Amino acid sequence: MRSGNPPGSLKVFPLMVKINCVYTRTGDDGRTVLGDGARLPKFHIRVAATGSVDEANAFVGWAARHAGKPARAILLRIQNDLFDIGADLCRPERSGLRVEPLRLQETQVAWLEAVIDEHNGGLAPLTSFVLPGGSEASSRLHIARTIVRRAEREITELAFQESITPAVIRYMNRLSDLLFVLARVENEAGAADVLWHPGAHREEAPAPGGPP
Repeated sequence: MRSGNPPGSLKVFPLMVKINCVYTRTGDDGRTVLGDGARLPKFHIRVAATGSVDEANAFVGWAARHAGKPARAILLRIQNDLFDIGADLCRPERSGLRVEPLRLQETQVAWLEAVIDEHNGGLAPLTSFVLPGGSEASSRLHIARTIVRRAEREITELAFQESITPAVIRYMNRLSDLLFVLARVENEAGAADVLWHPGAHREEAPAPGGPP
């Protein structure tokens, strides 16, 4: 417990995780256990959102494997934040709690915004949308970005049904923006970006034998 908790306030305990067995058989009936002990069907939007956050985390780690050192350090910090979000989502808002759950903080969102501003400032302004791709790191960052967008949509759907930490939605929104910026950074600071040319191939005759 943290020292200095005022009388009557929620007690905050460090989040301890102990894993002794990989399989538990508790999900064999199609339900999963939340952090507060509640059981939900695995297709519930809260479970889906948490799973998408986990998927995004895996792809962020994949991108970090090929990113430059500055971007890699950022991505590793993001991975830890994404686990914070998973811990937040797995403990729904409840009244009468005696222990304060781990909740994402606005300072974590502010850090993302600062990193976006820092790295976007050195990129040339865009004149069109960027086609996902380019370097190995950039391509993987774009994949991670799209998964983060899906997670954001699912978290937003959950937020329209139940109370969630507001910072979670803001974090996921800014994260997709940061991954886009870092993808440009990894594409020679945007010099290797391929831009979308609307309707560029509408008038081209089909190649013999079908599309290339």
